[in-house]
Amino acid sequence: MTNPEPAPSGPVRVRFAPAPTGYLHLGSARAALFNWLTARHLGGTFLLRIEDTDLERSQQALIDVVFEALEWLGLDWDEAPVLQSTRSEHHQAAVDRLLADGSAYWSDPVPEADRGRTGGRPYDPADRDRDLGPGPGRAVRFRTPDDGTTAWTDLIRGDISFDNATIEDFVIRRADGSPTFFVANAVDDHDMAVTHVIRGEDLINVTPKQLLLRAALGDDRPLELGHMPLIVNEQRKKLSKRRDDVSLLDYRDRGFLPAAMVNYLALLGWGLPDGSEIRLDPLRELPPLFDIADVNDSSASFDAKKLRFVNAEHLRALPVTEFARLVEPFVAAEPWADRFHAGTFGRIAADIQVRAETLAEVPAQVDFLFRSDPDIDEASWTKAMVPEAAGWIDAVIAAAEEWPWEATELHQLTFALADRLDANRRKFQAPIRVALTGRTVGPPLFESMEVLGRDEVVRRLRAARERLGATG
Repeated sequence: MTNPEPAPSGPVRVRFAPAPTGYLHLGSARAALFNWLTARHLGGTFLLRIEDTDLERSQQALIDVVFEALEWLGLDWDEAPVLQSTRSEHHQAAVDRLLADGSAYWSDPVPEADRGRTGGRPYDPADRDRDLGPGPGRAVRFRTPDDGTTAWTDLIRGDISFDNATIEDFVIRRADGSPTFFVANAVDDHDMAVTHVIRGEDLINVTPKQLLLRAALGDDRPLELGHMPLIVNEQRKKLSKRRDDVSLLDYRDRGFLPAAMVNYLALLGWGLPDGSEIRLDPLRELPPLFDIADVNDSSASFDAKKLRFVNAEHLRALPVTEFARLVEPFVAAEPWADRFHAGTFGRIAADIQVRAETLAEVPAQVDFLFRSDPDIDEASWTKAMVPEAAGWIDAVIAAAEEWPWEATELHQLTFALADRLDANRRKFQAPIRVALTGRTVGPPLFESMEVLGRDEVVRRLRAARERLGATG
């Protein structure tokens, strides 16, 4: 029996080991965070290893995406990143050792049509005793023990054990000569002196194979293992890049703050001890509170609305000048970007900030300030321009020439005018708002009027009045 690993007694060394796929999946981002938090909580070292042995994924551009994503989150690593592809000689040497001492053997592949004679296996167990050598199509398989169990005490799930008889003789060197994930991981974890492996529950079935390899290679150093719950969507299905929004940097590009993303990812399977949800400085506040043993072992549900709520809380907490600065890159792609003026936006930024859930949605809320004419939403126009609207707009145009141009005064005077005309205040505002902004919803009307200025407000109201006249 391979017994549960004792707890490490030396320096804590925790690793995050993604494969470069061209983007960092939300599940991988959470794994990186939980590993980083564990290292910081225990005063240990956070290591980064790129598992780039797949030649099609070994391009530097794909690796750089991993670095970019972790840097955006603020998850700093403590030693130079290790590229697994540079360690092939170490992996090959380990396979050779296992072949030499009988822990591994060469095996011929069994075509699918012939697997009835091998119990459905893609290899023939008889190869164990045939003393084969290298040959076309042959792979090297690990000789799994026929009896006993392989067990460990999982940091998240408690005691887990596998009957060795249920574990197939798995490939450790492919027919093309390349080492497999199993041996590369076992060797690299040993050479990097990793003490904690924290990863997704989808790798639980891999763990006994790696523990058997560690033992066969003579690695008896303690290793803590924790398998995090999967992240599922609202339909309780595993997050999928084909079906769900799973790329971390896509959320950056949609205007989510890195601190908000760290805050939210930390809540996927774990919770703050006091039951609260928001930590505005999570990279500083969470490490003292986080314990991997407190992570839930049931699936964590990704809730896009909850993420937007968390992001909105972080946006509201920013100094308004910082909020305004962060919005500017999202304006750059707008057709009116050359008319954008930071000072003008700054006058209404605080009113936008308390309503925004993401930075990317802000340009659509303030475009009317920078377009030469508002982009009229036809449904909003139809809804707002009731039969009385023409008279109401005429009254505002006439009164506006004499009104003091300050939001509070404009608010009071507009409502007073509505009352004199015996108009419903809400309905009275609607055609004014659509004439000025193009929509029935948006930033506070009277603050918007103040920023637009008297002349522009009157010009837009007259344009709306002309349109009403033209349409009867």
